[in-house]
Formats: sequence, structure tokens, C-alpha cells
Amino acid sequence: MNISPAQKQTRILVQAAAAVSEEKKGQNTRILELDPVDSGLADFFLVTSATNERQAVSIADEIELRLKRDFGVYPHSVEGRRNGEWILLDYVDFVVHVFLAARREFYDIERLRKSARPFTPEEFDAELKAALAEKTRDARRKAPAAPWPKKAPAKSAATAKPLRKHAASKRVPARKAKPAKKPRQAKKK
Repeated sequence: MNISPAQKQTRILVQAAAAVSEEKKGQNTRILELDPVDSGLADFFLVTSATNERQAVSIADEIELRLKRDFGVYPHSVEGRRNGEWILLDYVDFVVHVFLAARREFYDIERLRKSARPFTPEEFDAELKAALAEKTRDARRKAPAAPWPKKAPAKSAATAKPLRKHAASKRVPARKAKPAKKPRQAKKK
């Protein structure tokens, strides 16, 4: 499976959003990889269910916060937050749907997108890891092993100059100690 860096980034974002959904006790979380011919909308749908409106809003808020904080990615649009029955976060390359269980059953997005490949978050994670491992193996086969650069011979402890920390946190050679001054004698009166 050949994936571009942009597709890899999208997969990582979807994976992070799915992890947040699982942490917030989202139920029946599924990732739908949409068929590129069938869908001009996005590459993925992340669909999860909540037991009540407050949990749905909490899941959506946490997904938005984590993607913003960890990746600097903001949703293009957010719909349904006020109602809490079906919250949609549109990140252009993927769309997050947080449903109440009854609404998810009614709209049944998984049935509407029959051509989409469904994944659980664990399956999606395993596929991404396998693709990255395959890419690593291919890169290692193509590139010859480069010889390690030779290091300069180490100085012996007797010839090495002691180091001290400089105010700007640079390592500089220590100064030689100045000879001690003779103490002044007190004047006689």
C-alpha cells in the first residue's frame, strides 16, 4: 500500500481522533475509508456513539482540543454542537461524526457508504503500522549501508583541559588559577 505523506498525516489524525473517542467512552467506534471514486468529500469518516448529549459534546470537544493542541489542526466547520444529537467535525480530509445511539441507528451512515472499508480503531492502527514497516523495509533494501564516520582519537585524562560551564551554557576551557595574594599587614599606630 503506497501512501503519500499527506495521506499518512491524515491517517495519524484519524487515529488520534479515534483514540480520544475510545478514551471518552465512545461506543462502537468505526473508521470508514471512503472509496476515492465514490466520494469527493473526504478520505475517512470516523463514526462513534454516545449515550447522552453531554457525552457527545464532551467527545467532540476533546477531539477538537487534542487535534488542535497536538497537531495544530482546526476543524473547517463544526455542526450540531448545540443540539448534541449528531455532532459533525469537518477536517476536510476526514469527518468526525459523534451520534447519540438512537440517531446513529436512524441515519445509519455505515449502510449509506457501502463502498467504504470499515475498520475498528485497532484494525486501522495495525494496518498503518504494517504500511510503515513495509515502507521502512523498502527504504533499507534500497539504501546501501553508509560507513560510520571515524572519530578523532580521544585525549588522555592527563592532557585534557578541565571544562567549566559558561553563563551562556557553552563549554569553555577553565582558566588557570591565579596565584594567591599576600595578606596585607595591619598598620601600626
